Amino acid sequence: MNSTATPLGKPSPHDSAVLHVTGRAQYVDDRPHQRGQLIAFIVGSPVAHGELIELSVDAALETPGVHAILTHQDIPGINDASPLAHDEELLVSKNAIFKEQPVALIAGESIEACREAAAKIKMDFRELPHILTIEDAIAQESFLGPASTLVGGDLKAGFEKSAHIVEGTSINGAQDHFYLETQAADVFFDDDGLCRVYSSTQHPSEVQAKVAETLAVPKGKVVVTCPRMGGGFGGKETQAGPLAQLAALASWQTGRPIRLRYTRDEDMKRTGNRHDWYSRYKAGFSAEGRLLALEVDTVSNGGCSLDLSRSILQRCLFHLDNCYDLPNYHLRGRIARTHLPSNTAFRGFGGPQGMLVIENIMTHAAEVMGLDPWSLRARNLYGNETFRNTTPFGQAIAPSENRIPQLVEAVVDSGAYAERRLKVETFNRTSRFIKRGIGVMPVKFGISFTASFLNQAGALILIYSDGSVQLNHGGTEMGQGLHTKMRAICAHEFGINIDQIHLMATSTDKVPNTSATAASSGSDLNGQAVRAAAIKLKKRLTDVAAELWSTANTSTIVFADDQVTDGVNIISFKELCQKAYFNQVQLSATGFYKTPDLKFDATTLKGKPFHYFAFGMAMVEVEINGFTGEHFLRQVDITHDCGNSLLPNIDIGQIEGAFAQGYGWLTMEEFLHGPRGDVLTHGPSTYKIPTGGDLPEHFKVELLDKAPQDNVIHGSKAVGEPPFMLAIGVVTALRHAIQAFGADENQAVNLKLPATSEHVLDAIEAQRSQS
Repeated sequence: MNSTATPLGKPSPHDSAVLHVTGRAQYVDDRPHQRGQLIAFIVGSPVAHGELIELSVDAALETPGVHAILTHQDIPGINDASPLAHDEELLVSKNAIFKEQPVALIAGESIEACREAAAKIKMDFRELPHILTIEDAIAQESFLGPASTLVGGDLKAGFEKSAHIVEGTSINGAQDHFYLETQAADVFFDDDGLCRVYSSTQHPSEVQAKVAETLAVPKGKVVVTCPRMGGGFGGKETQAGPLAQLAALASWQTGRPIRLRYTRDEDMKRTGNRHDWYSRYKAGFSAEGRLLALEVDTVSNGGCSLDLSRSILQRCLFHLDNCYDLPNYHLRGRIARTHLPSNTAFRGFGGPQGMLVIENIMTHAAEVMGLDPWSLRARNLYGNETFRNTTPFGQAIAPSENRIPQLVEAVVDSGAYAERRLKVETFNRTSRFIKRGIGVMPVKFGISFTASFLNQAGALILIYSDGSVQLNHGGTEMGQGLHTKMRAICAHEFGINIDQIHLMATSTDKVPNTSATAASSGSDLNGQAVRAAAIKLKKRLTDVAAELWSTANTSTIVFADDQVTDGVNIISFKELCQKAYFNQVQLSATGFYKTPDLKFDATTLKGKPFHYFAFGMAMVEVEINGFTGEHFLRQVDITHDCGNSLLPNIDIGQIEGAFAQGYGWLTMEEFLHGPRGDVLTHGPSTYKIPTGGDLPEHFKVELLDKAPQDNVIHGSKAVGEPPFMLAIGVVTALRHAIQAFGADENQAVNLKLPATSEHVLDAIEAQRSQS
């Protein structure tokens, strides 16, 4: 480190914290309206699947205040809304494939005028058969793409050796991203004909590409800027594109600035969710509880088009082992095609659905074998000397990088799990209508984009002659604190105060060809790029100082505490920058980084798709009311592996938020559709997310100590997604409590997820009836 004053490894205020709590943060829809700006309004399909027979907009065009009504015929470029597969139209030309799919776009002076015009559009569809569920898609063989398979060992021999075999299903529902800021885009053409797009997006470069594709112009004629987002969680990785495309199309057609923003209802009806998932499993265990054979058939609900579902399915398969060695396995996955909005990236990106399968298997086996679920898990953890300690996809887990033993000591042993479980069971024996449960959840999560070309990032640093710094990088800020971390890395390299660094809005005219801020890789990739740019500039400034002091030994020159010194001479950072300017030294530099040594075969799914693994562990205690099915969290203890945390308070906040979001997915966020594809839960009155009151008073989060990671930015590890899966421990704890309502201690629990009060009560009644 340059100095003991470095901001790294210490608590640091979030860049946007004051702006958020005072309401001064400027999101896309907070931008001042420009002269002549129009509002765009989407008219969607009234059917989930249907053939467009007639579309007439003539009467609607006569509505006062309406300037244009656009259909697929008005698109000069490609009529496509999908990120990769070109399998979803931007505006319906013939067949609608989900309800509310955009058919026409109205540009008007007010939202009221647009709505009045929308009521006058004549639109006739011939309704076609539709598919809404995974089960129906399987029955009708409606799939997106081929199956993906991971195979290893000798499955038949594994089952033959098994003393216990469990079979069942693991099902999880969808989850809405419910970011506080809905999807939005603000577009205008400047006087040079440049299309300027302000988008609430995690992937400015992709929005740039899609807008250019729609308008049939080069990417260089489109500039996309993301000022900040009010949350993203993966929902703005690909699905911000269509709003920007439509707004750009309307601006191109009318010659006026255009703003398009979804209401909450529109957002929940038109955008995709976390994939709901259906898995069937068969698992064989030895008499001692060693997992010997695992067969899983898993199917995700991709919705109407492919989006990122193939990569999401791959990551699900890559995480079906979680923290457990699988000696013999056959894992097969498919993507169901249904007539719903295309499901998309969401925090964890298939990892949560995969881990949920293996964790349900472990709990199921423990229940029927009469074992403590943690003891069964512990017998199968990577790190056992007799295990291969190699994942099903062939990536080795080096003993030096396996954090599981440290986490067991920090959470299970130090948390007195055995003693607490005994207290829980003692309480349950004396309490008839209130039961408690406890569970432990370990997590191993791979960090990197599995599409290897995405593992790259760029940065641009500008130093001014007064020593102030502007920092640009390709990552986007969605509330996770990425910008705060990047400023800290930059300040550390220059040995200056973090307040001297101003971080600019992410924009494609500053850093081109960037990857999405996703896959938990924002700090890893962009941090390395920022550091690379800073090192270039630091070298130039070092040479200026060496010349000034007539020294050839630049190794003694140190940047620290807003100063530069060789131990004898000293100069302020500001003064050195002035000297460099007058000596005609370039004070801007780009930085670039690509993740090294990643490769895997997309056909066999074997290789090394991840740069490293992040680990975590949670111990969760719950209490259930047997009359109502209601539950609450009594206690949550988490230790998470962030390596050498760049900014501990930011990372702890991410862990807390991830656990809360995972808890919501598993217990209360029930996303429902009607029989014709209508979204029934399209607002906070019908779709419940966790609040602060749902978290326990005892909610302890600690970072794993002394766990630096090699070959990453300052020894740190990614933190955005891995803690989400820690909430699966809630399901284990709920099943423990539900089992206590029955007399048969070896009766498996059938708990439907999300574990709403109704579903918990159903599981309790089933347990009682089978006693």
